[in-house]
Amino acid sequence: MIAGIASLHRLPAYGFAPGRPLGVAGALPVESAPAVPPAPPGHIGVAQGPVHVRYTFDGGVGKPITAVDGGYELRPLGENGGVLSLVRQGPGLAVSYPDRCHLARERDCPRAILEGARDDRLNPGARDLRYGAAVLMTHADLADGANVVQKGYSVGQVSQYKLQVDHRLGHPSCVLAGDGRIHRAEALLDVADGRWHKLSCARSGDRLTLAVDGTPQAAVAVPETLSIANAEPLRVGGKGTSRGNDQFAGEIDDVFVAIG
Repeated sequence: MIAGIASLHRLPAYGFAPGRPLGVAGALPVESAPAVPPAPPGHIGVAQGPVHVRYTFDGGVGKPITAVDGGYELRPLGENGGVLSLVRQGPGLAVSYPDRCHLARERDCPRAILEGARDDRLNPGARDLRYGAAVLMTHADLADGANVVQKGYSVGQVSQYKLQVDHRLGHPSCVLAGDGRIHRAEALLDVADGRWHKLSCARSGDRLTLAVDGTPQAAVAVPETLSIANAEPLRVGGKGTSRGNDQFAGEIDDVFVAIG
């Protein structure tokens, strides 16, 4: 990122939880993803009641990354020396991702994400869904793919919900997939401007809406029967640690998923 711009334009911390002690900033201990084939998913469940999960990342280095109310732990995973760090964000902390890589061979690039365990409670099925995060990016962080938050995939007959900032224009978009089609609400505005922006996706019935800093900016129709349920974990900052992972670059804070 461009030195100085981030600190000049930081908004009041989206992710700060008043009354909670602030942890220590620094590099997170990153593990390699296990090199084992995924197990058959078996029965895939969906949330049986309202679910509200929020990550502020304020616990600091040396503590598990869990939701504000506990549980739903995220593990730092990386390859090729990819590093995640907790950095100051107003009175709180945010997660800083590896700089955008420009190596000749993409497979050699550092990669790092946050990944949870399989948890079917984060599958909304066809229920109302809200998810999102606050992001800080510059144009130096942009690439063809930069995934912010996702659960599942849009290909291979696996359903998905995802928030991304893709391509070189810095346009954020919300994605739902699960009926053989990809439904995307993309805002035609640039959020890679060195300032914090709060991005939120909301699926209500037959509508998927993207809001930027609280203002709706794009919407698309989705089938009311569209069901999102998969055996994939929640991931923040990329779709995995393998080559072509749509690695995010920049900073992320205040990740949330709300069902029902």
